[in-house]
Amino acid sequence: MSDATQTTPAGRRSLTLAACMMATFMAAVENTIVSTAMPTIVADLGDFHLFSWVFAVYLLSQAVSIPIYGRLSDLYGRRRVFFGGASLFLLGSTLCGFSHGMVSLIAFRALQGMGAGAVQPVAYAIVGDIYTPEERAKVQGLLSGMFGIAAIVGPTLGAFLVAHVSWAAIFWINLPIGAIAMVMLAAFFRETLHPKPPRIDYLASLLLTIGAGGLMLAMIQGRSLERWQLIACIVVGIAALAALIRHERDAEAPMLPLRLWSNRLIKLCNFGSFGIGATMMGVAVFLPTYVQGVMGCSTIVTGVAFGAMAIAWAIASAVSGRLMIRTSYRMSAMFGGAMLVAGSALLALMTPDSGPVWAGFGAALVGVGMGFCNTTYLVSVQAAAQLRERGAATASNMFMRVVGQATGAALFGAMVNAGLVHYAPGANEVAEHLMEPALRRTLSPAEIDSFTAAVAASLHNVYVVGAVLGFAVFLLGTRWPARLRPGSKI
Repeated sequence: MSDATQTTPAGRRSLTLAACMMATFMAAVENTIVSTAMPTIVADLGDFHLFSWVFAVYLLSQAVSIPIYGRLSDLYGRRRVFFGGASLFLLGSTLCGFSHGMVSLIAFRALQGMGAGAVQPVAYAIVGDIYTPEERAKVQGLLSGMFGIAAIVGPTLGAFLVAHVSWAAIFWINLPIGAIAMVMLAAFFRETLHPKPPRIDYLASLLLTIGAGGLMLAMIQGRSLERWQLIACIVVGIAALAALIRHERDAEAPMLPLRLWSNRLIKLCNFGSFGIGATMMGVAVFLPTYVQGVMGCSTIVTGVAFGAMAIAWAIASAVSGRLMIRTSYRMSAMFGGAMLVAGSALLALMTPDSGPVWAGFGAALVGVGMGFCNTTYLVSVQAAAQLRERGAATASNMFMRVVGQATGAALFGAMVNAGLVHYAPGANEVAEHLMEPALRRTLSPAEIDSFTAAVAASLHNVYVVGAVLGFAVFLLGTRWPARLRPGSKI
């Protein structure tokens, strides 16, 4: 497969970029749009105890398949792998809408996640193939901004479809978007395939799926697993990854090229992606609890405060590309890390009387940090990797961010639970009582004060750790070569 940068006409490149943006949005919006409809879905399908698996299985199947699809796109072509993944995603979306129970919905969400594992990294790799490093800094910012836009549009669109159509429509809305993206890529994206690609390393794919899947499952669902199940997931995961590393050392075409991790820039980007993924979860998962549960604000106000992060993320993604061209990768990465520290610190200083504007401003700063860091990492990784490994390098970066999200959610969730036990012993379902207006009214003023203080103290610890993680991301940024920027020789 050859680099199409110099051979693809500008108009065709723009249409290819538009298709990749549509595909990225389609996969990114899936969790935000589903979260809005879940109360209705649970009321219809039942089995509330399986609620969290609807999200966990999507994240799990997406995470374990990202590195595999990224490498396959290097070996067998971007279009072929994208079409296969997108078709799987759309099939899963179609079947989700026809689910007759929670178990079948979870199974179809796993199928959907396996498709999403191809859509996002391959879309990024396609853009990396057809644009020069200088152009890449700008257009990758547009792709990164799709995550912010998805966070804004998803809840609103989901609420509208549930209210006026059906909960099944939140899955079927993907069908026209995905179909148009596939048609556009078929028409406008051209690539030269490897004449004799190596055979697929099925053993490596299996070991990666078992290893990454076991550890991800332990992080995502650790609190709901039995002790022996948790230990089994960790042991099996570590053993499978150890076997994978040993196998890959002698493989002709390794599924997970370990030499990528010997590249200093790729290593910094991947560790940075892990950090921003974990930091983001402190806002994405727990800010609504603080604004609605501790401050007592409405769901609309909570949505606006959370939306500040998404809007800032989208804007910062576009701005960061221009900044790194004029300055350097290091400046953009350091600025993003500094914003993560500032936003998390502001949230750590928040009190129940601070108000939603304070919370929204802190979330916006975190969003700016996410936009700058995410775009910088993706552009840097693609510049540092050879064309034949660009898909694998891009996938490794996105995979590390997903792992960071899972780790952050598990870590912060454990911290909040431990904090509630410490600050409000014997109080069960504290957050649920504060979040639900009807239940909140059943509490006395003294109980509300006591519970809100306990939740606020627990969440304070989350944002302190978030600030520490942000500072680690900032320090990683200082390790970038000083004058390196898009277009420079690495």
